[in-house]
Amino acid sequence: MATAELLAQADSLRARRSPFVFATVVRVQRPTSAKPGDCALVLPDGTIEGFVGGGCAESTVRLQGIRLLTTGRSTLLRITPEAALVEKVEEGVVTVGNPCLSGGTLEIFLEPQLPPALVVVVGDAPVARALVTVGRALGYDVRTSGVIPEDAEAVIIASHGRDEENQLRAAVSADVGYIALIASRRRGALVLDSLDIDPARVHTPAGLDIGARTPAEIAVSVYAEFIATRPRTAAPAPPLAPEPAQPLEAADPVCGMAVAVTTESAQLPYAGERYYFCGPGCRQAFADHPERYLPDA
Repeated sequence: MATAELLAQADSLRARRSPFVFATVVRVQRPTSAKPGDCALVLPDGTIEGFVGGGCAESTVRLQGIRLLTTGRSTLLRITPEAALVEKVEEGVVTVGNPCLSGGTLEIFLEPQLPPALVVVVGDAPVARALVTVGRALGYDVRTSGVIPEDAEAVIIASHGRDEENQLRAAVSADVGYIALIASRRRGALVLDSLDIDPARVHTPAGLDIGARTPAEIAVSVYAEFIATRPRTAAPAPPLAPEPAQPLEAADPVCGMAVAVTTESAQLPYAGERYYFCGPGCRQAFADHPERYLPDA
């Protein structure tokens, strides 16, 4: 797949709020089939679009990429042919020994691309417009539609009395993590008293008490409260859409490499079990002589 085509696909995934990892070969030590600048996308189901090396290297990139989708942290992946090397994790670098490589070493930068926090702002008053502007400046995906997407992380109602009750019910029903109502303490309490919902689910008056007066300052205080109250995760800000599950892993019975258990991984059923492999070479070796690799069978 050409780089321009791959970049277009990445843009399409971002537009759909679909997480992926962008993998780029940054250094090689030959012999290896990859070269610096080769790149690929790793999807949550293990699909790899593009090229970052042969089947064995691709298997390692698949596993490490899926792992990173649970953390959001960029990592330099170093793949070497050292059979005895146990996976080594340092700050920002993971080194993996893959004895099935052709003899070279690969360094691949893995950059998770995770959807930004999705914030719904209801209303068209000055504070609502400031919430949109400030939220987008923070890198959030800010929507102004009254429809609440299933992965919305915040709903901020700044409609000043217009349809507040229905919007609050919808936000609570959607189990949105942060729900805010822009209102005075007295009016906010009256609105919540009229609804059959837990008042603790709604922040009103919204925002941290920082002495905000202007619409922009109020918007800053609201987002500060959102940041302060959201669940702490290992992923960097902004918060993420629902995360892919930690991948199931299996050991290649031939070379011992850790392999992601996905439909995209090389695999083979045998004696009622399914075995996963780092690449077609190990799969073929197992198919030819499974008794060599299953001593207890």
